[in-house]
Amino acid sequence: MAVSLKKFIQQIAGKKAPGPSTSFTVFHIFYALELMSEAPLGRNKLAKKLNIGDGAVRTVIGRLKEAGLIETSKEGCSLTKKGLEVWEQFEQAFPKRVEISRSELSESDYNFAFLVKNSSDKIRSGIDQRDAAIIAGARKALVIVFKGGHMRIESVSDNVEKKYPKAAGQISKLLMPQENDAIIIAGAETALKAKRGAFAASWSLLSV
Repeated sequence: MAVSLKKFIQQIAGKKAPGPSTSFTVFHIFYALELMSEAPLGRNKLAKKLNIGDGAVRTVIGRLKEAGLIETSKEGCSLTKKGLEVWEQFEQAFPKRVEISRSELSESDYNFAFLVKNSSDKIRSGIDQRDAAIIAGARKALVIVFKGGHMRIESVSDNVEKKYPKAAGQISKLLMPQENDAIIIAGAETALKAKRGAFAASWSLLSV
C-alpha cells in the first residue's frame, strides 16, 4: 500500500463534507476490522460491540465498503482480501493486544495493554501517549519501553522486573516484549474505554 496505514485509516474515519461530523473515531475502524477478522459480524452486533448508534455503525460499514475493506452478505460483514491485508498491517504494528489483570502497575477496574513493535525510540517522556489515552476515555495510562533487556518506565524504574516482579511477570508472559518494543497499558472504568485508551496511545506512535 503506497499510502501509510495511519493515513489510510484516518482518511476512512475522517469527516466527509458536507454532512454531520462523525460520532466514531479511528478506534472504531480498527476495532471493527479486528472483530471482522475473527468472524463475519452483523450490523446490530457490531454496533453493540463498538458501543455506537445505528446511524454511526451504518456509516462505519459504508466507509469500510467504499474503501474496499469489507463485503456484506447474509452472514454479516467480513473482510475482503484488501481488508485482510490492511488488518495484517495492524497485526504487525500491534501484535499483542490483551486485557491485563489488576496489579501494582495496573490498578484500575479494567486494564488493557498493547504491544507496539519497534517504537520505544519514538517515546520521549511518555506524556504524549498518556494524554492520548486519557483523551480517548482512559483514567490513566502507563508507558513502558523494553531496552537493554529490561522493561523501563520513565522516572519510575529502569528495571521493572526487579521493582514490580508480579506485574512484570504478567506483562512478559502476555506480551512477550523484545528489544525496542513499547507497551501501553490503559486503565478505565469499562473494558471498552481501557482498550480505546490503549489504542489511542499506541496509534500516536505510528508514523503518518
